[in-house]
Amino acid sequence: MLLLNPAPKAEAYDWVIVGGGLVGAAVAYGLIQKQPQLRILVLDGNDTDHRASVGNFGLIWVQGKGYDFPAYANWSLQGANLWPQFAQQLTLVSQIDLAYQRQGGLEFALTAADLDALSVEMAAMAQHTHGEFEYQVLDRAAALLLQPGLGDAVAGAIYSPQDGQVNPLYLLSALHTAMQGMGVEYRARCPVDKVIALESGFQIGTCTSNNVALCGGLDNQRLGLQLDMHLPVSPVKGQILITERAPSGLLNYACPQLRQTAEGTIQVGGSHEHSGLDDSTSLAVMQTIAADAVALMPALSQLQLVRSWGALRVMSPDGAPIYQASSRYPGAFGICCHSGVSLAAAHAGPLSDWLLGGAAAPQKTLIEAMNNDRFCV
Repeated sequence: MLLLNPAPKAEAYDWVIVGGGLVGAAVAYGLIQKQPQLRILVLDGNDTDHRASVGNFGLIWVQGKGYDFPAYANWSLQGANLWPQFAQQLTLVSQIDLAYQRQGGLEFALTAADLDALSVEMAAMAQHTHGEFEYQVLDRAAALLLQPGLGDAVAGAIYSPQDGQVNPLYLLSALHTAMQGMGVEYRARCPVDKVIALESGFQIGTCTSNNVALCGGLDNQRLGLQLDMHLPVSPVKGQILITERAPSGLLNYACPQLRQTAEGTIQVGGSHEHSGLDDSTSLAVMQTIAADAVALMPALSQLQLVRSWGALRVMSPDGAPIYQASSRYPGAFGICCHSGVSLAAAHAGPLSDWLLGGAAAPQKTLIEAMNNDRFCV
């Protein structure tokens, strides 16, 4: 009599998180911190996948985020304010220095009209956050006091003490070290093609799970449809240049176009290109962002460029995050965000509370204001 081997039993989890980048890793870290008994699996894609995490500029930025979307303004500020304690704890657990700094940030304006426009946005941010967002409008002379060496083209700046910066690769490494050390199972090179809703729970490959969180970046749109969630995200390319190491303190504050890393190199960026899934670099764009950087800080023209790369941001139609719970399949969630660094502390903190159903009413209202109801289907 021929005996057939029984089919392998599906591995059962409490949570499967699709995507192991900054968003997925922060969510996993938050979940396992709050409920250490959970069995959590993180499924990550291939090394050649488009990964926003490797192209993140490393800013923890509040200025301007949500000036036309009150929920996003409050969420961005809350996320930045959670960062000091989050960084301290994550560093302790992972034993990895994140190169975290919160010395404030500058947003430069090249014309008086640009400075006026930024001032209007900052005033809206302050109104949305009931005065908790702090900023100063600086004329050229005041901007020079904070950042000597500005180019003649700089008309002024906005300063906020609530902005900061971190090394995004150290952050990603620390999140992975911490979550796995606390019991999260991580599988690399396991792209997810299909998520099947069962009568109770979900099946992903050979695994079953009570809950699933889609943190797959640009792949969320495709996967979300399988769970009756509209997750409209599209790629926006940014190119980054890195200079040789410069004297410490050349840049006193980070800005959206420039920041000096803990190692001393100058990181240059600021491009926004709608080029589909093409993440390659181009000489014309690199020349433009380099010229813009030199216009802000002429001394940068003396530094050699040592490397460059392109990466794709995960962008919703209005630039704000999408936090979606499937109405048809309870336990399925979509998390879409291009601010994986800025919001890492919020994702590990209050967002994981929301995923577990334990968020306080005001926090639940804030998070759910960023669902997909704001988009036309």
